[in-house]
Amino acid sequence: MAWIYLVIAGILEVAWAYSMKLSEGFSRPWPTALTLVLMIASFGLLSISMRSLPLGTAYTIWTGIGAVGAFVVGILVLGEQASLMRIAAGALIVCGIVLMKRSSPH
Repeated sequence: MAWIYLVIAGILEVAWAYSMKLSEGFSRPWPTALTLVLMIASFGLLSISMRSLPLGTAYTIWTGIGAVGAFVVGILVLGEQASLMRIAAGALIVCGIVLMKRSSPH
């Protein structure tokens, strides 16, 4: 279950990053409130997953999911640039996430 909680926490990290962008510097109330709720949920699930997963593994995978997810949302939803170098960087992050998961004894 810890891995499931961790993946959901990572997805929620992407969601709160996107809602933070929509909040326009916390100047819009509803996106700001959504950001805070999603942050709390993401951190809560991360903390639950850390009960049985090593800190380094859990935190690295959580931030990796958030980084790659935000990158994908930026390209697909916000129309950000999808250069070869940015895509290669995202692929390297995914490789790091996979290696971290495979190196974990859990």
